[in-house]
Amino acid sequence: MFDRLEIVPAYRTVCEAIEKEIMTGRLGPGDQLPTETELAQQFGLTRHTVREGLRILEEGGLVGREAGRRLFVKQPHYAESAPRATRALIMQRVTFRELWEVSMSLEPAAADRAARHVTDADIKALEDNLAAMEKAFAEDRSIIALDIAFHTLVAEIGGNKALLLAREPISQLFYPALSRLFDHPGNRLTGPRRLIDAHRKIIEAMKLRDAVEAEAWMRRHIADFRRGYDHCGFDVDEPVAHREQD
Repeated sequence: MFDRLEIVPAYRTVCEAIEKEIMTGRLGPGDQLPTETELAQQFGLTRHTVREGLRILEEGGLVGREAGRRLFVKQPHYAESAPRATRALIMQRVTFRELWEVSMSLEPAAADRAARHVTDADIKALEDNLAAMEKAFAEDRSIIALDIAFHTLVAEIGGNKALLLAREPISQLFYPALSRLFDHPGNRLTGPRRLIDAHRKIIEAMKLRDAVEAEAWMRRHIADFRRGYDHCGFDVDEPVAHREQD
């Protein structure tokens, strides 16, 4: 008996053919794609079918257009590919424990690398973030978005693209996890204050270009994240729920 054949939609074939050209390097960042009419002629398909294939590529961040120009190949930013992976993590019902365990590996590594590559301009950006966080805390506003931005800055300073791509989907789940933590009456003030103090220590180590100390303080900082959950009596094996940012 023959297995049932899987019929691939024509628009998917268009998408996969162009994606292959990009992945093999025959089409590189900045290269323009042929027009829809030209592609339709090359593939022997209708423009509507070609348009559907291009739409998938555009949604995936592989191609884009500016001010009505023709589509061109993009180099996707790590933040553009993160939402899909974050949704997959949520659907897999990733727990706080799993989130925390991975963060204990990635975030200290990012701090260590950042301390070895940090510039004066980077220090200024980190200090500006800390100042904004202190101001928000003093005004009783959420500091969570600023905390996520701080950790992203640290990872960007290190310049390891693989690390950036690995941590970004996970970092998006910090928002619901921290929201839950900081909403708890027993942690509403102490949690943000301890977070700010840890960021200050990490920046101090960065200013000294002390990778060992930066890594150690980041490790303490992430460990404190877990202690906060235990202190509030939360179940670390509960899935991290999706929560909209403020």
